[in-house]
Amino acid sequence: MAAKQTADLRNVALVGHGDSGKTSLVEHILHKTGATTRLGRVLDGTSICDFDPEEKERKHTIDSALVHVTHKGKTINIVDTPGYPDFVRDAIGALRAVETALVAVNSATGIAVNTRKVFAYAGREGVARAIVVTKMDAENAKVEELVSSLQEQFGANCLPLDVPVGRGSSFAGVVDVLNPPASPPAGVSDMLSGARERLLETALEVDDALLERYLNGETLSPADVESVVSRAIGAGKVIPILFLSSEKGLGVEELLNAVISYFPSPKTGLRRTGKSPSGDENASFDPEPSAPFAAQVFKAMTDPFVGKLSFFRVLSGTLKTDTHFYNPRTQKAEKTGHLLSVQGKEQRPLDEAIPGDLAAIAKIESLQIGDTLCTEKDPIVYPRIEYPTSLVSLAVEPKNRNDEGKISTALHKLADEDPTFVYRRDAQTKELVVSGSSALHLTVVLSRLKRRFGVEVNTKPPRIPYMETITTKGDANYTHKKQTGGAGQYAKVFLRVEPLERGKGFEFEDATFGGSIPQQYIASCEKGVRSVMEKGAVAGYQMVDIKAAVYDGKDHPVDSKDIAFQIAARNAFKEACRNARPVLLEPIMSVEISIPTRFMGDVTSDLNGRRGRVVGMDSVGDTQIIKATVPLAELTTYSTELRSITGGEGSFSMEFSHHDVVPSRLQADIVARSKKEEEPEDE
Repeated sequence: MAAKQTADLRNVALVGHGDSGKTSLVEHILHKTGATTRLGRVLDGTSICDFDPEEKERKHTIDSALVHVTHKGKTINIVDTPGYPDFVRDAIGALRAVETALVAVNSATGIAVNTRKVFAYAGREGVARAIVVTKMDAENAKVEELVSSLQEQFGANCLPLDVPVGRGSSFAGVVDVLNPPASPPAGVSDMLSGARERLLETALEVDDALLERYLNGETLSPADVESVVSRAIGAGKVIPILFLSSEKGLGVEELLNAVISYFPSPKTGLRRTGKSPSGDENASFDPEPSAPFAAQVFKAMTDPFVGKLSFFRVLSGTLKTDTHFYNPRTQKAEKTGHLLSVQGKEQRPLDEAIPGDLAAIAKIESLQIGDTLCTEKDPIVYPRIEYPTSLVSLAVEPKNRNDEGKISTALHKLADEDPTFVYRRDAQTKELVVSGSSALHLTVVLSRLKRRFGVEVNTKPPRIPYMETITTKGDANYTHKKQTGGAGQYAKVFLRVEPLERGKGFEFEDATFGGSIPQQYIASCEKGVRSVMEKGAVAGYQMVDIKAAVYDGKDHPVDSKDIAFQIAARNAFKEACRNARPVLLEPIMSVEISIPTRFMGDVTSDLNGRRGRVVGMDSVGDTQIIKATVPLAELTTYSTELRSITGGEGSFSMEFSHHDVVPSRLQADIVARSKKEEEPEDE
């Protein structure tokens, strides 16, 4: 058997909005090419790609799945990706591993929210793009209108590579635009008319010599046509449109033929570049087996039988089983152990991986999504994969106290395979906070936490990390007396406070004189004050930008001790702060919102209701970009509500800007809520 060649590989990411039939299409491809003996179906839980229990239960794709088929001597690697924006991270990762994004569009529902998003992600990644119009057997399929819409939104270079015969229940297959029959079926003449010329003339823009021959009336050979169309697709000059029905299995063969004939191979497609030790930002190796080895991890998952699986794309060189590679991030060499060829949830041993291969390595816990794999002799680092910021958060705590020890380990494993799921222990509120792309995303992750690790959690909105400060000078004193039958406790502390400039933090001053407080207890006073700075004097939040000065006091020769002065200073400081017009500071976020122009009024009106302040606007085509500052407290549910206002077409990002004073009308409610939650302090 001849060795596999890089030129014979095709790598495709199947992306698009939910319910566009991506997984069903993959099942038909597997069945038609003989990779499976029976046709799997999403709805009855027999799909090769949707094998996770959550996917079977919800009847839609949550994680990407890798499969491969052989068609006419070529190997096609297909990454089936989730269709809902909540799980877009695997579509983004898949685009780093392929040469072509195959964007699925439902013929009945047309271009949807995630269609536009993944089309843009593919453009950002620089891969070739093609469009497959699915569900041509749907009764309300509108082909001509859909093609016009695709050309309007994605460019006039979206051109049919084949045309459908019939619509709805009468859909009977497709006709090749470049090689139409002498007598085409009835009803396709209008779409065929001029389609070949438009496609060829657009494709020939990549080859001046062929274009001149064509314009001079010379008939181009099939090999010339295949070559120039393939190059035009690889260069993004042509975005081919193909039609099919997975349910009827019509158009699938023609799609496979197009993939091997016109889609770029790893030798001819996008050449990814990285950074070399010398600082060259455009370093790369030839996609040849003999070149230095380089690859990148694009996905991770945990298999119940083999443990952690790290999926990688080989960009150059060869990786063999039981050899070593170098990870520039960890600066460590790792042994591959066994390489694996993946087919859905099944893995088979793989002797070696060559340029263009998509493969997996098991049980290397240090690998992360985005890591570069290379050799220590010829190091290179490819850009990490960029994912959307996770903007929906929940505070979680285990229902069972016995799970407190294992929840961090479980969350770490879940975050390791999902870069849009993050968790942290908030240093200020002390809450364990998990963040994801949407409420649905977090629901799925927490369901997996229970299913995989047996950890159930209670959830609630996370506390806003307010801060406390003062606005004027204040003064107080406190006497602590405690008699318990034996040695008692006694301390008296006089203390004053004053505000510092924003960002100055905390200052403590010993302003006593004449030994009113013995020197050994000054540190005790400071310790007591700092404990309040951490826990708050008004609403239980960290205090900032305050100067405290202990200026007088009194001790007892027998009953004074460290704890007594801590308590006295603590209470004197609290009272002094309450006398210094305390205020709450709230985090203000810089927000950038992208929306279609038609939603401008609704979104800006909503921002005003959230105490937002618009600081700038920009436009890119029909997209409006609003820049604003908004209190974090007003953004806890904004992701869901922006999606509701814009029908899912809006998106936003945010980052911390500064702290500002909470309006007095809101501060009283925040303080009241905090006091309800506050546990009594044991003194």
